[in-house]
Formats: sequence, C-alpha cells, structure tokens
Amino acid sequence: MASGGGSPCGACKFLRRKCAADCVFAPYFCSEEGAARFAAIHKVFGASNVTKLLLHVPPADRCEAVVTIAYEAQARLRDPVYGCVGHIFALQQQVANLQLQLVQAKAQLAQSVISAQALENRYQGNAANPLTRPYPYTKSMSPQSSLDCIDRSSDGLLPMHEMFFRDDLFTQRGATHNEFGELQALASKMMKN
Repeated sequence: MASGGGSPCGACKFLRRKCAADCVFAPYFCSEEGAARFAAIHKVFGASNVTKLLLHVPPADRCEAVVTIAYEAQARLRDPVYGCVGHIFALQQQVANLQLQLVQAKAQLAQSVISAQALENRYQGNAANPLTRPYPYTKSMSPQSSLDCIDRSSDGLLPMHEMFFRDDLFTQRGATHNEFGELQALASKMMKN
C-alpha cells in the first residue's frame, strides 16, 4: 500500500511509476530507504520476476521471501559468479573445521582420562603392595629428603616409569582420588554432548 500523502513505495519510486493501493512491494520497501534496497533486486532479478514470485508466496511468508531475495541480490552483485553460494560454502567449511576441532578436543580429553585412570590404578595397586614401596614417606621427612632416598639412574635422574610406582612422589604431587573422579565426570559429560 502506498505510504501516507500519496508518496510511492521505494520500489515504485525506483521504477518511476505510480504506486497502486495493492502494490505488492509497498509493505516491504519504504519510501525513504526502499529505493536503494530495491535497486539491487531489480538489477539481478528484474521487477516483473520478483512480482510474480511474491504473488506465488503466501502473504504470511512474503516478508522472509523479500529478505532472502534482497540478500541473494546483494551477494550476486558482490560475487557475480557464485553469489550467496560462495558465502554458504565458506560457512560450511568453517562449521566442518570447528566440528573437527571438537572431535580432536574430545579425543584428547578421553586420552587424558584414560591416562589418569591408568595412573590411579597403578597408584592403588602399589599402595597395597609393600614390596613396591622400599622407601616409605613419612610426615617427618621433608620432600627433599624423600627424594634423596630414591635410587637414581647413572645420569642422576629418576626414570619416568619408576616415578609412577612411588606413592610418596604421587602424594607430593597433591593428586587425589577426587580429582580423578571430577576429570572422569567432566569427560563423560563432554562425550555425551
């Protein structure tokens, strides 16, 4: 419908024609800014084609149709070859990359949980076996003195695989069974999502 005062809608103003009372463009192209919006649509699709298209769309869906047509027209002017398909493809690539990163993050988290569980199982098994604890840690021993009583390799360093069999070192790291439980719960929650 033509706007108040008899001024034509933006589409009719661009087309330099009188705006009829039943103008299909009037609800979507205001008199002030509508002409600039309609210019791209007319250049890409043509006014008569858009009129036919809108008349075949139910009135309740026409607003969305106009927004879509305007977006596609602007995209086609920016990229005459691919139009909005190029933008859609770029977004699909971005989604695929983010999905890959999510899968990788979940795999890393699962591996961390498995490693933590294996470490906890080793710790629990060794804590029950006094033969694997030749140098018990007591509260009276300082962290340095407890490290001094551990056999070291020829280069003075403790082999990595032996560090996990020493519950005194495990205790010094401050790890608790609650931390493993929280990590497992977090991993399970993320894997479900």
